Amino acid sequence: MEASSSPLFSFQQIPQESPEASPKPFKKSFVTSLMEAASFRSPSFEEDSYIVSNLKSSESKALNELKQKLSDSYESESMWGIPLLGGDERSDVILLKFLRARDFRVSDALTMLEKCLVWRKDFGADSVVEEELGFKELEGVVAYMHACDRKGHPVCYNAYGIFKDKEMYERIFGDEEKLQKFLRWRVQVLERGIKLLHFKPGGVNSIIQVTDLKDMPKRELRVASNHILSLFQDNYPEMVARKVFINVPWYFSILYSMFSPFLTQRTKSKFVIAREGNVAETLYKFIKPENVPVQYGGLSRPGDLQNGSPKPATEFTVKGGEKVNLEIDGIEGGATITWDVVVGGWDLDYSVEFIPVAEGSYTIAIQKPRRIAVWEEPIHNSFTSKEAGKMVLSIDNTSSRKKKVAAYRYFVRKPIFET
Repeated sequence: MEASSSPLFSFQQIPQESPEASPKPFKKSFVTSLMEAASFRSPSFEEDSYIVSNLKSSESKALNELKQKLSDSYESESMWGIPLLGGDERSDVILLKFLRARDFRVSDALTMLEKCLVWRKDFGADSVVEEELGFKELEGVVAYMHACDRKGHPVCYNAYGIFKDKEMYERIFGDEEKLQKFLRWRVQVLERGIKLLHFKPGGVNSIIQVTDLKDMPKRELRVASNHILSLFQDNYPEMVARKVFINVPWYFSILYSMFSPFLTQRTKSKFVIAREGNVAETLYKFIKPENVPVQYGGLSRPGDLQNGSPKPATEFTVKGGEKVNLEIDGIEGGATITWDVVVGGWDLDYSVEFIPVAEGSYTIAIQKPRRIAVWEEPIHNSFTSKEAGKMVLSIDNTSSRKKKVAAYRYFVRKPIFET
């Protein structure tokens, strides 16, 4: 299977008149302020590399002091299969996570670490990954690991909209026993993600969390949400490099005020906020489109990753009032072209033509122009050419003023000639 020569882009700009509007004073909503804070957070915030030689002298001193206090109290302890004593550089990564979560206050970090060790033993955290907890209907829907971001961090997706169904809610959270079983399953998902980490200086030592707030029943999930946040923050320090909230509703301010007491300032500084309609654009900043699930404007369908790394996609933008033509040329007669294309938030016109090279041949309308709805998944299609020519995929956004992110990829299987 070979790809043809690189596609060419042609852009057709359709000017639009902008109606004048009287300026109206407005007050920034809580969500708007939070979005701005997330978008323009201090550039000084950076993920820790866990390279000991890069530590400040005070931080290096705190690390050595914590090691000494541990050795005075314990003979052997381990976490995630890594001995905390004995000089393993992986243990430095773990200890630095606890220190950073407590601003390098050694006594506080030690207390947090000791409580975590007790919790892991009582909870059976080391063995939970192998347990069958009976939540098949929630796997791949409510919480699941899926591919990595651009820097190699495993990505954990969370979506609780399914619990707006009262029957489903009662079946999962109907009593304390059910709630505790769900929490155990949720820890299981996180522990599976942690198994993908390197725990090495300079390596991938944290995950990305993407939380979909669409249809999330805020009142009903208050208890479960508080339990999850408290449990994760107490026992999984610095395990999340970034928290991306998508499909953020108007009532996010209520959710935020509910969660805020359970969050450290450092945790809040990792927030990224995306309202509905801005999901793909936000996720593409951190995750390649071929690794973003189709329901969020990406090209990754369930099961794709079982066949190895996905074929990379090419990203582009479609400005408001613009039409983009993607050309796949150099196609031989008898070749089969398979392509995927997606536009974040669609709501534009899409069409495909095959234009033969030979004079007198007719252009073939593979896909007549049609409006693609906002909710539709990526286009996946194929076409076998009878003669040489090129294919043109048209993305027509001339009726909109909004810029949209997009991605595409294609394969060309050359014809097999009989001898």
